Amino acid sequence: MSDAGEILIRAAAAADVQPIHAMIVELATYEQSADQVTGTAQQLAEALFGARPSAEALIAQDGDAVAGFALFYTSFSTWECRPGIWLEDLFVRPQHRRAGVGGRLLCELARVTIDRGYPRLEWNALDWNELALEFYANLGAVRIPEWDLHRLDGDALRDVAGA
Repeated sequence: MSDAGEILIRAAAAADVQPIHAMIVELATYEQSADQVTGTAQQLAEALFGARPSAEALIAQDGDAVAGFALFYTSFSTWECRPGIWLEDLFVRPQHRRAGVGGRLLCELARVTIDRGYPRLEWNALDWNELALEFYANLGAVRIPEWDLHRLDGDALRDVAGA
């Protein structure tokens, strides 16, 4: 394992799809939800590099090894009438944790946000993941407890759509 000073943070390339997908499964396993990963590497490739990309990713590279990733997409604030960035997933492989890799990924994503002229970078974190919550708090991120995440999927989504 290298220290974060030797880690290269770069935009993901098509060759990174398989490692990113593998880390998505690793993250879901950590979050005790591996059985909920239904997307394939092919679907991820289309989302990141297809005709109409819907997401982007940053890679933390340690020599030949992929140490972590940040997957994000453009969001929108109606109150500010401006776009922002939504960080969908930030993951650092266990052997690279506590070396500043996650901070480097977030630092680069903050730069991307500012370079694009966006006023905000947002994400969710599981309420039981104290390590992540402490990490984000130490960066200066503010938790917004009065907002609850809501989701429609599966049968409920089809019911609401009348499908």
